[in-house]
Amino acid sequence: MKCQCLASPQGVHTVTSNTDKSRFSLGQVVATPGAIAALEASGQTALELLQRHVVLDPGEFDEEDQQSNEEAVANGERILSSYLLRDGWKVWVITEADRSSACLLLPEEY
Repeated sequence: MKCQCLASPQGVHTVTSNTDKSRFSLGQVVATPGAIAALEASGQTALELLQRHVVLDPGEFDEEDQQSNEEAVANGERILSSYLLRDGWKVWVITEADRSSACLLLPEEY
């Protein structure tokens, strides 16, 4: 899986949530070319997905997967969320166990 740092003409952005409900740190945020293209095509931003991810909104996952993420936060394990974009693309967000980084990617890029 090839990831790149999310950046704009203004430089690399640090993602923070506007709420104190964040459950964990994202670390450096990166994305695969496929995820970047899907977000651009849908007119959505990585920030939208990341803000949901840090409050453990599981998106497309069921209650069992939600419980796995709750345990992952408590036990310092990898956290995975799945979100359906407006145009039908599915994007995963994975935060590493050590919270050093989070990656947005398409499931087929895993």
